[in-house]
Amino acid sequence: MIILGIETSCDETSVALVADGRRILKNIVLSQVKYHAPYGGVVPELASRKHLEKILYLIDDALSTCPPDRIDGIAVTVGPGLMGSLLVGLMFAKTLSWVWKKPLLGANHLEAHVYAVFLEHPYLSPPFVCLLASGGHTELFLFKEHGSFELLGSTRDDAAGEAFDKVARVLGLPYPGGPAIDELSNKGDPYAFEFPYPLEEGLDFSFSGIKTAVKLFWEEKKGKVKIEDVAASFQRKVVEVLLDKLTKAASLKGVNKLVLSGGVVANSFLRRKLEELKEKGFEVFYPSPPLCTDNAAMVAAYGYHELLRGRIAPLTITVKPDLEIGEDFLSS
Repeated sequence: MIILGIETSCDETSVALVADGRRILKNIVLSQVKYHAPYGGVVPELASRKHLEKILYLIDDALSTCPPDRIDGIAVTVGPGLMGSLLVGLMFAKTLSWVWKKPLLGANHLEAHVYAVFLEHPYLSPPFVCLLASGGHTELFLFKEHGSFELLGSTRDDAAGEAFDKVARVLGLPYPGGPAIDELSNKGDPYAFEFPYPLEEGLDFSFSGIKTAVKLFWEEKKGKVKIEDVAASFQRKVVEVLLDKLTKAASLKGVNKLVLSGGVVANSFLRRKLEELKEKGFEVFYPSPPLCTDNAAMVAAYGYHELLRGRIAPLTITVKPDLEIGEDFLSS
């Protein structure tokens, strides 16, 4: 079965074709970073306008690989995300579903990130503990089986990627902050300074305190310490927090299989630390950097499993900007 996926939840416009939920036939991603960089973050109205300008060209490109009569369903992100951006993708998906008479399949953006891992590790099987770390979300959950998720922990303030962006701004680095800090940190000492570990107990996250600690430290020490060491020490602490909570959750649930997804997982220091976890006996799975960020291939893979379970979305379905992990968007 071939599923056409559409992803427009934030500032990437993406269309993909995926066969049987595991094999990518086409995955086109257009980033809007250059348009939002001058503002230091995503501008919602600008994001939705750019989706409108580009999405039809991406759909035409995908159809050059696979005509409509070979497509078995159309999957689209319905939430969470920016309302205007989500609406662009959903309206196009509804139109194609109606015109082509193909099943419409909704996708939870947070859960779909896990399916980026299935695309590169086709024999991965649940249950496993998954960490989603991105610019807008830091979530820890148990993937019991397809369609069954148990939320274990989430961020109480800044997401991990959001903290990277804010600290980058403090240090005078360009947007997006994650790649900028990663690159600068490669020249620094990650153990030069020790920043706090807020909310150490439990499985919830809090990165606002680390961000504030770096800000106050930099205001006091700027010109006296190396910026590379500050960036590297901040990055190391965030990674330590993420992996500490992840392994605690695995121990709590009695599973040895760890899955990571989301844009922060492209971080090179984090990926080196994941190799160390493998040496400690954990089974660790994560996508290659291009599939860490938002893309339609993960949405199409998610949609494939929705179709197998007979969960066809009605044409009356609407976007859900605050959709949570495990929430049934068809019945709510």
